[in-house]
Amino acid sequence: MTARFAPPDDRAIPIRLVSTAEFEDWLGQQDEPIQDWVQANGFTGKVGQILTLPGPDMGVSRVLFGWGNGSDHTRDRFLFAKAAAALPSGTYALDGDLTDNAREEATLGWLLAGYRFTRYAGASPDAPRLKVPRGVNAPRLEAIAAGEMLTRDLINTPASDMGPDELEAACRSLAERFDATLRVVAGDALLDENFPMIHTVGRASTRAPRLLDMQWGSSGPTLTLVGKGVCFDTGGLNLKPGASMGLMKKDMGGAATVLGLAQMIMDLALPLRLRVLIPAVENSVSGNAFRPGDILTARNGLTVEINNTDAEGRLVLADALALADETPADLTICMATLTGAARVAVGPDLAPFYTDDDALALALVQAGKRVRDPLWRMPLHRPYDRMIEPGIADLDNAPAGGFAGSITAALFLDRFVSAPRFAHFDIYGWNPSAAPARPKGGVGMGARAILDALPRVLDL
Repeated sequence: MTARFAPPDDRAIPIRLVSTAEFEDWLGQQDEPIQDWVQANGFTGKVGQILTLPGPDMGVSRVLFGWGNGSDHTRDRFLFAKAAAALPSGTYALDGDLTDNAREEATLGWLLAGYRFTRYAGASPDAPRLKVPRGVNAPRLEAIAAGEMLTRDLINTPASDMGPDELEAACRSLAERFDATLRVVAGDALLDENFPMIHTVGRASTRAPRLLDMQWGSSGPTLTLVGKGVCFDTGGLNLKPGASMGLMKKDMGGAATVLGLAQMIMDLALPLRLRVLIPAVENSVSGNAFRPGDILTARNGLTVEINNTDAEGRLVLADALALADETPADLTICMATLTGAARVAVGPDLAPFYTDDDALALALVQAGKRVRDPLWRMPLHRPYDRMIEPGIADLDNAPAGGFAGSITAALFLDRFVSAPRFAHFDIYGWNPSAAPARPKGGVGMGARAILDALPRVLDL
């Protein structure tokens, strides 16, 4: 699905933003029939209220949208997207005195509100279109919206139609569109090329595991994005209960997010060299599935004791990160739907991340605030290293006790990276209930913040 603004020559219906603070003054400036209409319909500028005003021909002449007060905007993102979801098809124009950031958020929210996942049922409605507001970089926002919609589509697609093959096809399509290169190592070739843990996790599936390696750009600083591509996770022999398995089509949300971010970067032609690494597997059960108690050797030579086959994401990421570390980038970012502990800690709406680089962390958090893509820095607490050191092997993939699960997973991944500028995101990739511009279902987390931070972090 693509998101586009209305052509500039379209006649547009203005949408007037009215806050609760200015409502009385605004109302006093209107003609008596408009005052009567507004009062009869109970419009007061309360956040999210929508009222159409009739013109002389009884058609819609204007739309009022309640802008609420300042606290409303700290509680909810993309408030203006409520108008996009509620108004009939047509062309509209934003009428309100907003800061640059608020205008950009309102405009992007409008675009994202047009997203529908219609592959299996329904049809895309004729969504209302918005004229480009003053001062808004339309191509940039269209590229960001398109990248987010790619992420949503990939996550929302069930595993029956989004296995390692299909994830490779999505990556190949992106590479062909932007003249990038794609190298794929699949099946037993993973052993020949020293990706043992990717092979081990995926070998029990009838769908061959693989490593996807996409590269784009010929000059500028280097950025490597690593995304967890577990297309479905049964939990392996430590089988997940049914309630926990129901959403596991989203366990490739890290891969979907880095592909959406990669599309944004390439679409905007950022002056950098991009590499995307995705270990694409299905964690299944068969006679050759890996077992609790097994000890695996990773690409970089570290040994890993398997105490739970359901902690498989960190295993496949370890091989991919070890490959990335062989040619260190100026910035390496890992994104994964890695732990339930992260959801317990920060809920579904925040993207927690880990890094030892204070300047990088500050740039990411500030960017998240600017673009309303909230992030939360978590501690790489080194005293917990002993929790992932079982004695019988170098590392434990699932330390007992249940404490600090997201932190110990991040510390595990950190053992495979020596590059100084590294951040790991433990995302959820799923919106459990509908919100403005974010319908229930797959959702990107952190990508817009990273995109906004890149010019500062990489000096673009």
